[in-house]
Order: sequence, then structure tokens, then C-alpha cells
Amino acid sequence: MRSGCPNPEILVGFVWHSALHMAVEQRTESERLTDLRDRYVARGLSTTPLWVARAEGARVVDVDGREYIDFAGGLACQNLGHSFGPAVAAMHDQIDRYSHQCAMVGMYEPYVEVCRRLAELSPCGTGEQRSLLVNSGAEAIENAVKIARAATGRPGVLVFGNSFHGRTLLTLAMTGKIDYKRGFGPLPSDVYRAPGPYPYRGVTSDDAIRGLELLFARDVDPAAVACAVLEPVQGEGGFIDMPLDFPPRLKEICERHGILYVDDEVQAGCGRTGPMWAIEHYGVEPDLVVGGKSLGGGLPLASVTGRAEVVDAVGPGGLGGTFGGNPVACAAANAVLDALPAVRPRAEAIGVRLREALEAMAPAGSEVRGLGPMLGLELPDRSPDRAAEVIRSAREQGLILLSCGLYGNVLRILVPFAITDEQLDRGLAILEGALGG
Repeated sequence: MRSGCPNPEILVGFVWHSALHMAVEQRTESERLTDLRDRYVARGLSTTPLWVARAEGARVVDVDGREYIDFAGGLACQNLGHSFGPAVAAMHDQIDRYSHQCAMVGMYEPYVEVCRRLAELSPCGTGEQRSLLVNSGAEAIENAVKIARAATGRPGVLVFGNSFHGRTLLTLAMTGKIDYKRGFGPLPSDVYRAPGPYPYRGVTSDDAIRGLELLFARDVDPAAVACAVLEPVQGEGGFIDMPLDFPPRLKEICERHGILYVDDEVQAGCGRTGPMWAIEHYGVEPDLVVGGKSLGGGLPLASVTGRAEVVDAVGPGGLGGTFGGNPVACAAANAVLDALPAVRPRAEAIGVRLREALEAMAPAGSEVRGLGPMLGLELPDRSPDRAAEVIRSAREQGLILLSCGLYGNVLRILVPFAITDEQLDRGLAILEGALGG
């Protein structure tokens, strides 16, 4: 070997290590975080490839600097938009005073103020209204069932096909999709399921009522049922809006048998369909209404509201929770509830634009459905593969989308109302391209 020429083995090693170093350096921040997620986060938490660095309005920026238009809204938790200014300001102001007290130890005005506003906005008829504040939609649903059982002295809970009410054991028993329940049994008893209207799949209101009557004849005495729990727009079930005649017919059956009507608006409430509560589209007064998601302006908060004689059937100590009605979340909620009435015209205009665009781009055999700006597009193939392909293609082009439905084949649209016309049109153009791809 000539003098001054490095050992070939050393040269090969140097090149290999340099290439490895360059490869490591070229990894994206998203890839680095994905490795950490795989190492430290429970496998049962299903996540997307999106790693968020910041968000504002309907715009999300990932850790690698890529911008996205958001058609998911934090899964309906950001109806007013990411980093909604009044809510953020209220959070800062409150956290400088105190961040936590536990309402059962030291009560505070923000909690009472949220309950006062919920009473004013309640769809549960006239008279005094009471509210309980908790952390999540599932927790609120469980407390609604507790209240209904205490008020009626009955154990039974009636739910409907394609429902989603949460991931706790009781709410899993109430949820109508096996994917969430597989391997978690035994689930609580005294939960009874009737068919839910699903016109696209051939289940009419008449079919659902006949199924309910058959359930009462075959499986449970209606005199043993405390409450019927129904989403006016079934969220995870596929954005199935109830036919206009179904909630009134269900309410009449409930009244006939002394069953309380629980309106689950965890996803459909807080202006998601235009009015404060989706049940307002139907002219029905539920006995209890359950809210959540966008109520907290991005912080964990959910509610149960109803007439005083129903809610107060539970005595002192029967309801509560350490973090329920956290003061910072309550401060944000008061800002959200302040803003919602003025946002309604914009929300309804977005709903009109979305429906027009979705119906124009919908593939043959599919269905566009929902209320106002809470819309879904069910693809005709029952397999989730096509929806997953559309979502992936849209994400690659800068649009955040989610799927839902019994078969995972429904594209759900949860546009923040802070979206600009330009962002909305751009997002719809991306979606149309993804559907055609």
C-alpha cells in the first residue's frame, strides 16, 4: 500500500458511519417523535401520523413546519377554532388566581356561572334547571344515568343502534360498535339496545319504533327502564342525523312509560349543528341534556343539565369528582358560551357551503348527511380502506380529516367556525382531489 493512503477498512468504516450520521440527521421531527410514541405510549391509543406544534383558528402547523387546514376540529372540541382568543385570555386570567380547588372542598364562582348559563340555554323546558360539571362526555353520560336511576327508582338504560356514548365500562355497554368493546367484558347489565334509524341502510323511523316495541315485548319491561339515551346526530356511529319524526315519537313513548329522555350532545352540542343544541332542530324537550367537547374551549369539561326535580333526586354526596368543573376550564367555558350566539350565522353559512360542495363531489352511491355544519359523507364501500386512502391522500396535501361509522367508511367534517372562506374552499378542493384519486 502506498505511503499516506488510509487503510481501506478504515475508509469503508468512515464512509459507513458518515452515511449513518447523515441518515440520522435527515430524520424528521415527526419520525423522531413517532419512535418515542412507539416506545412509551400504550399501543391501545390509536393515533395519526400528525404531530402538532401549534394551531390557530382552522390552521394547524406540525413539528416539521408543515401547515394543514383542519376539518377535524380536535374531534369537535374546537368549534370556535384553535386558540380561541377570549377563551385563552380567560384561562390566563383564571390560572393567575387559582388553577384548582376541588368544588367539593372550596366552591368558586366560575363553576356556578357555567351552570347559570347552561340553565339559560337548556332545552329541557321551563322551570328551574340544575347542572353538574365533570371532566368528559363519558363521565357525564354515566352521571346522567345515575341521576335517571335515582329519579325513577329503575335500573334499565335504553340505547340505540350505531350509538357512541364513551369508553368507560358502562358507556361501552351503551355504545353500539363492537370495535370498542372487544375483549373488555363482562360489561354492565341492564343496558338494552333498540334499532336506531339509519335510512341509508334501510332502517326507517317506523322500523326503529317497531324494534323498540319488540324490545319492550321481548327483553325488558318498560316499567323497569330509567332512561332512553339518544344522540340527535350520531357521531362515531356515522354522523347519522335522526329523521325529524323520530325524537318526537321517542319522547312520546318515554312519557307514556315514565322513562326519562337523555339527550347526548357531547359532540353535536355547543353550536356544532348551528343552534346551541342539536335537539332544537326537532322541537323536543329532553329531561336531561349532556354536553362536552367544545364546551371547555379546549380544556376537559362536560355537563349534565336538567330540570331541578330530576337532577336533585340525587342527594348531597351522590355526585362529584376531584377535577369536575375545574376553574380554568369553567373560565374558558364562560367565554365560549358568551361567543356562541354571535357565531351561529357563520356556522350555518359554513354548513350550507359544505353541503353544496360535498353533494357535488360525492361518489355515486354515497350519501351526504348531518345537520348544519356537522356533516358526514358515507362512501358506498363498507370497507374502511377507501376512507383511509382518502384521509391519507388529503393529509399529504395538507388537510386533516377523520373517519367514523359502523364500517369506518364515513368521512366526518368538523370544520372550526373560525375557518376563512379561502381555507374552506382550499380544504374542499383537496378533499375533492382525494376522492377522485
